[in-house]
Amino acid sequence: MTGTKADVDIAGPGVPSPESRVPLDSYWLPFTANRAFKAAPRLLVRAKDMHYEDAAGRRVLDMTAGLWCVNAGHCREPIVRAIAEQAATLDYATAFQMGHPGEFALASRLAELLPPGLDRVFFTNSGSEAVDTALKIVLAYHRARGEADRVLLVGRERGYHGVGFGGISVGGIPANRVQSGPHTLQHVAHLPHPHDPARNAFRRGLPAHGAEGADALEAVIAEHGAERIAAVIVEPVAGSTGVLVPPVGYLERLRAICDRHGLLLIFDEVITGFGRVGAPFAAQRFGVTPDLLTTAKGLTNGAVPMGAVAVRRDIHQTILEKSQTPIELFHGYTYSGHPLACAAGLATLDLYRDERLFARAAATAPAFETMLHSLRDRPHVVDVRNFGLMGAVELAPRDGAVGARGSEAFVRCFEAGLLVRVTGDVIAMSPPFIVDQSHLDEAAETLGRVLSSIA
Repeated sequence: MTGTKADVDIAGPGVPSPESRVPLDSYWLPFTANRAFKAAPRLLVRAKDMHYEDAAGRRVLDMTAGLWCVNAGHCREPIVRAIAEQAATLDYATAFQMGHPGEFALASRLAELLPPGLDRVFFTNSGSEAVDTALKIVLAYHRARGEADRVLLVGRERGYHGVGFGGISVGGIPANRVQSGPHTLQHVAHLPHPHDPARNAFRRGLPAHGAEGADALEAVIAEHGAERIAAVIVEPVAGSTGVLVPPVGYLERLRAICDRHGLLLIFDEVITGFGRVGAPFAAQRFGVTPDLLTTAKGLTNGAVPMGAVAVRRDIHQTILEKSQTPIELFHGYTYSGHPLACAAGLATLDLYRDERLFARAAATAPAFETMLHSLRDRPHVVDVRNFGLMGAVELAPRDGAVGARGSEAFVRCFEAGLLVRVTGDVIAMSPPFIVDQSHLDEAAETLGRVLSSIA
């Protein structure tokens, strides 16, 4: 709020602050309409299992798993305990020329969970960093093989790969590049997305039509030459742009084209990883193994920032064996493999295993699908789509005001005690895996009522 002092009352039990009035001016919120937020702030002060609690003491049903990440539910005791014990034992250790047991243990556990062959792991702090790291590894691999001309990176329209310069370059969201002007990677091409609502609207699960969209890669190869292309990067299911589900056979076709022309395939599984689609990773659910795989979010249940890149063993070995310098890959982060993140990750993987949460997510998916599609006849709904515990209800935009209807639905849902994710006029839901039928019923009732109330 320009020229004013904005603050908010957060008084209440359990709030970790000696002050009941907190100023809002200093903090610049990410991906947020800051002026609107600070005029009517929405502050969360605690969470447990399926619910948040806001500053007014109101419970809010979390149907977004925080931001696609709190798969096991909030403030799970085993994860909290592991973080606290680690902080009291080894709070930080540099990852440069040093190591600690936790990062090796977590990498080994991940290798057991990942698709066969993807058993070399590089730790980052976020999905954005994981994507930029994967792109660097791809380029380093080709250079090590003596194919330094392979520099073109192929992304896809409506793809989201984080906010690093590499991610926004291969990503297919123009708004993410507008304020960067020309300062993005130059050797980039994009495929069209196979999302086809004209033929697939209100489809349950995988769309029947559109696998031929993968053939657009052949046109990119014909234009630029396979010998210049380093890799193709896609989300198996695009999350941030509205749960865009791949048609039957699409990913298989994309893999076959990459194999035919010697291109590397990267799956961005920051959202789909760790059980979100009913298998450890979407690669296993679809039976398509990429050459590199990025992940984050569910890796630590959202409790500590962390991301990772899983790499095919021969890619890793080629870079190491062909290096002419002692440090084979000049890349890394101060907080790569942070002890607290590793502790959270190990505890999270234990929780997934002990409570069979991936299987629970798969078992809950049909009820989640039924709940979503029960909303198809509500006002303004033009499509409903779902896969695993990912779903979207798309609304018709208002004339001349794209996103306004979705934004209003988001605010009204929150005011009614329901947290959803909105991108444009698409309402997305991705609940924690501990969701039950009562939560699904509540979400359907609240969202249905909100949709019936907005113009």
